[in-house]
Amino acid sequence: MSGSLEGRSVRLEFIRVKNLPLPSRRIPAGFYVAINVDSKRRWKSDVRVVSSNESEVLDDIVILSLHEVPELSLEIRVSYELGRMLGNGEVVAKFESSWDELLDRGDEPFDISFPFIDGDYSSLTLKAAVICPCDNQDSALFDSIVESEIARKTDAGHEQFATYMTSKMVSHLNDAVQQFQPILDQCPVGHPDRAGALTNLAWARLTGYVRKDLQDIDSITSLFREALALCPQGHPDHPLYIYHLTSALNWRHDYQHATADICESAQLYYELLPLCTEGTYLHSIAAGASGVNYVIRECNNLPIDASDEDIHIRRVVLELCPLGNEHRPEVLDKLGWALRSRFEQRGSIDDLDESIQRGREVIYLSSEGHSERFAYVDHLAQSLLTRFHHQGNYHDLNEAISLFEGALRLCPVGHNNRDLPLDNLGLALFTRFHQRSDVNDINRAISLQREALTLCPPGHPYRDYTLNNLALALKSRYDKLDVSEDLNEAIDLHRDSLQLTPHGNPLRHRYLINLSSALSCRFMQTQNNEDVEEAIRLCQESLETLPFLHPDRHFSYTWLNQAYLSCYIVQRKSADLLLAIENFRLASQHPTQGFPERILVTLNWAHQAEQHSHPSALEAYTTCFDLLDRHLATRSSAISRREAATAFRGAQSLPVDAASCAIYYDDLRRAVEFLEQGRGQQWSLASRLRTPLEDLESTNPNLADNFSELSKRLSEAKDSAVSTDRAAADWAETQYRKLVKQWAAVVAEIRSLKRFSRFLLPPSFEDLQAAARHGPVIILIASQYSCGVIIVPTSGEPLHVPLPSITLTDLTTLKDRFARAIRQSSRMKPVESRKDLIVLLRTVWEEIILPIVNVLEHVLKLKRQSRIWLCPTAAFTSIPLHAAHPFQTKPDRSKEPCLEDLYICSYTPTLSALIRSRQMMKKRVPPSFVAIGQGQPRTGKSKELLAVDSEIELVQKLVPAMMNRTTISGDAATRANALQGLEENTWVHLACHGKQDREQPYNSHFVMKDNLITLLDIMEKDIPHAEFAFLSACHTAVGDEETPDEVIHLAAGLQFSGFKSVIGTLWEVDDAVAKHVVKAFYENLFKDLEDGDEIDCTKAAWALNRATHSVKTKVPLEQRMVFIHVGV
Repeated sequence: MSGSLEGRSVRLEFIRVKNLPLPSRRIPAGFYVAINVDSKRRWKSDVRVVSSNESEVLDDIVILSLHEVPELSLEIRVSYELGRMLGNGEVVAKFESSWDELLDRGDEPFDISFPFIDGDYSSLTLKAAVICPCDNQDSALFDSIVESEIARKTDAGHEQFATYMTSKMVSHLNDAVQQFQPILDQCPVGHPDRAGALTNLAWARLTGYVRKDLQDIDSITSLFREALALCPQGHPDHPLYIYHLTSALNWRHDYQHATADICESAQLYYELLPLCTEGTYLHSIAAGASGVNYVIRECNNLPIDASDEDIHIRRVVLELCPLGNEHRPEVLDKLGWALRSRFEQRGSIDDLDESIQRGREVIYLSSEGHSERFAYVDHLAQSLLTRFHHQGNYHDLNEAISLFEGALRLCPVGHNNRDLPLDNLGLALFTRFHQRSDVNDINRAISLQREALTLCPPGHPYRDYTLNNLALALKSRYDKLDVSEDLNEAIDLHRDSLQLTPHGNPLRHRYLINLSSALSCRFMQTQNNEDVEEAIRLCQESLETLPFLHPDRHFSYTWLNQAYLSCYIVQRKSADLLLAIENFRLASQHPTQGFPERILVTLNWAHQAEQHSHPSALEAYTTCFDLLDRHLATRSSAISRREAATAFRGAQSLPVDAASCAIYYDDLRRAVEFLEQGRGQQWSLASRLRTPLEDLESTNPNLADNFSELSKRLSEAKDSAVSTDRAAADWAETQYRKLVKQWAAVVAEIRSLKRFSRFLLPPSFEDLQAAARHGPVIILIASQYSCGVIIVPTSGEPLHVPLPSITLTDLTTLKDRFARAIRQSSRMKPVESRKDLIVLLRTVWEEIILPIVNVLEHVLKLKRQSRIWLCPTAAFTSIPLHAAHPFQTKPDRSKEPCLEDLYICSYTPTLSALIRSRQMMKKRVPPSFVAIGQGQPRTGKSKELLAVDSEIELVQKLVPAMMNRTTISGDAATRANALQGLEENTWVHLACHGKQDREQPYNSHFVMKDNLITLLDIMEKDIPHAEFAFLSACHTAVGDEETPDEVIHLAAGLQFSGFKSVIGTLWEVDDAVAKHVVKAFYENLFKDLEDGDEIDCTKAAWALNRATHSVKTKVPLEQRMVFIHVGV
């Protein structure tokens, strides 16, 4: 040191370290700079966490007395603990210099370079300046160097390990281990340095294992695990010790391929990444290719086993892949695949919904050119096709086919995976063939699957799958076209598929039952007992391989019942029929299979029981009603519920067939219950959400509030079926199903209360008989098995009136003849005789109504002019029963009375509708009347109605002033104004065009100036104060022939929304002559009404009866018959 520096101090400013050297390649917790003063003292900077940057900012300043520190001896050390340090850390860089040499570099910052490591130069940037004692700056404080044996051995171990890393000589590794092992022995359980000692030893041994210089990875992993346990969450070294354990697990997985290791590593990374501060070296390593990305890749390569544990890990891995991560699409795809697989084993729709949601996200994230896009598209389509089978939503099937087509386009001829989209598209078309019976679909499916089979030669992993699918398609074509070659080829292909599928294969049970199905079919053709015996054995074997709650047990039961039924049909052994029925029962009740499949098998059960006169038919019908009700309840709108109901062939006649069966077994009460449950299903599902809760509120107000809130949320749910965004539709449908589950749970809780055990259950006969309180209800049943009538009297047992001379075919013919006669009459002059119509009305009287009248008069002793309610079903709904007439003259030249001479006739869509209307009569408000007329609409192609304005004027004159009358007509008669008028008034007269939409009854409508008022619009209104509506429009009381609910029409819709008494029409109304009926009706309704008298809507049926009698000379027969009364 030069004389000029004596007595002075040096100010050192440490600015940064560039490319911090790490000769041992171990992740440090932190690093620090140390200056050795002498053998007993040292200055240390603060320990800093190592960052991911090339340059580590220091910003440390130290003032050293040149007297105390005659030369500069500087070290950079890394620490492997952020908490209590074991030893002094590893020396990664050293620098020694005289002060003269250092200070010669001037006042500007300068770099000190360190030896070359791993291709990078390391350097320390600092600044040095001499200061005088008078500058009053404090000198550095020095730490005492207390070298314990543990610290010395630890530092020596680090040095030996670093040497091993650079020299790769095993002797240095052994030396390091021999240093670290005694240290651990000196740090027993409870020692504060034990975690560090465990980690140093474990890391040295792990590195030796990775380089294949050491073995025993299990004990190494145990050391890391113990160290982590000693540094729980909150400890500063917790993140680093998690990383150490993951490193050991990952290497053990890499060498031993243990699934548990990589799964545990994923769990640990899920905990680790949020703890790693962004920008730290640990974060950069953990989030890099050898860290979390390795774990993600390896987890993606795990086989899908669909266990809860497997899906849990895949969810964890997804959390490790935020948006933007390159692995996210594959992770999502594998999770979706696993969820679909679990659904196929357990039948939880939530799994399948999520699988589809994940699949949609995959498609969104994978670009058009992505190498795996075809697989992602194919997987989403498979999930949608699976959900169609479980839920029966045609949107899923159509979208699946579209996606399969897209996947096939992504796999042109020559593509290695072309067989998959070929096969799966064929399977989807096969499915659509079963829904629509379009032969083009099954022919194309077979063509696609034959092509797929050529791409799956012997030895191909998917050959069994393709053989099975081609066989299924061929058998389906045989079922349709009866080509025996197709059936024989299908059986051969099924055998080949089964032969390729070993025991334990998750698809084997399906191949067993598919072959069984084909053999049963051939048995019916050839009557070869070997076929049916093998079919039974195959189904029984499939059942033995499946857990009790596996959804596919349903199909095993289904084909087993078909095999036994085939035996019975050919051999007539009663034991076979009993076994068939038992398997029908098991298939229908299997809880994890979707409702559509269970409904189909139950419909077949009912049909076969009817065919073979088995009493279980009643049980089958009961089961089918329950399943159909639960299935429709999952749909969020009236339209989607109707679509779901029309999907089942045979369901249209279910209520009347069930009633006919109950009549056959002399159970008339049950027949009435069947009719009510089946025919009113759509209305009852909607009305559940409007259930009065007065009694429940007084018993359990909290439960009542919960039920009301959930009912409100369900009723407000949007119909997802109309959405063009299928992802949004999926979300809405999934949320709706979840709401339905919550709602059902609350209903179950309500039913557990005393006096509420039948809350919202289908009404019993005792409940339904209340409909006949003011007169008998006459239910006319038109079934393929029998036609007849049940009369529900005011009290006592229901009465059966057989109609032995009438069949369903007769009624269908009669209905068609009426339609032709009405059309012909509408073209005739008023004075011309309606001969065809008279003949038909006489037939209705003699064959249908007269037997009923005989019972009313002679058994029930019903007085003339009493009220009766007609409740027609099926073909009866299109026959004007109220107008039945003998058209005969008595010997005394008086006329034989017709039905309307004898009784005041009303109609009711269902018994429940009549009961509900009567109950709501208690909520009366001061009457108000609105007349709505629109004869010149701009919407649609409707012709002008010239008499509407005069009809509205007439009505206004006839309605008493006490009713607060208003008129909405002309340009003011818009959709919005008319709906407002309906809501705000208790009495309504509506004169306009009306149309029943036979394709989609919920689109039936009234035509206003600017737009349509649909049946759905009306149903959405809840108008409990409404009382009466006169619908002077066409087709307002014609029902739906495509579903079990024939009573979906405008008049019923108004009754549902709150109107207790409705005048509707069965066919087209001539507005020029209708006003005569209107005038006579209101004159009779308000006759003799004085101030203070109560206006009574229950007189509407009588007033209509009087009106049609009084206008016989002015209004032709078909225009008098067109008006009917519905309701109270």
